[in-house]
Amino acid sequence: MGKIDILGFLASFFTTFASIPQLIKIVKSKSAEDISLTMFSMTAIGLLLWFAYGVLIISWPLIVSNAIAFGIICSIIYFKIKYNK
Repeated sequence: MGKIDILGFLASFFTTFASIPQLIKIVKSKSAEDISLTMFSMTAIGLLLWFAYGVLIISWPLIVSNAIAFGIICSIIYFKIKYNK
C-alpha cells in the first residue's frame, strides 16, 4: 500500500466517522433541536450519490465508507425527526 492509498484511507476514516460525536450527543441528550435537518438531508443525498459513484466505478473504499456514513447520517435524521415532534 502506497502513501496515496494511506492518505485516502485516512481521509475516508475521518469523513466517515466525523458525525459519530454528534449522534452520541443527540442520543444522550434526547434533543436534536439545534441540528439542521436540511443540512443533514443534503449530506445524506451527497453520500448516497458518492456511494452510487463508487458502485459504478467499482471502488470499494468509496462504497464502504459512504454506506457507513450514510447510515450514521440517516440515524441523525431519524433522531432529529423523533425528538422534534
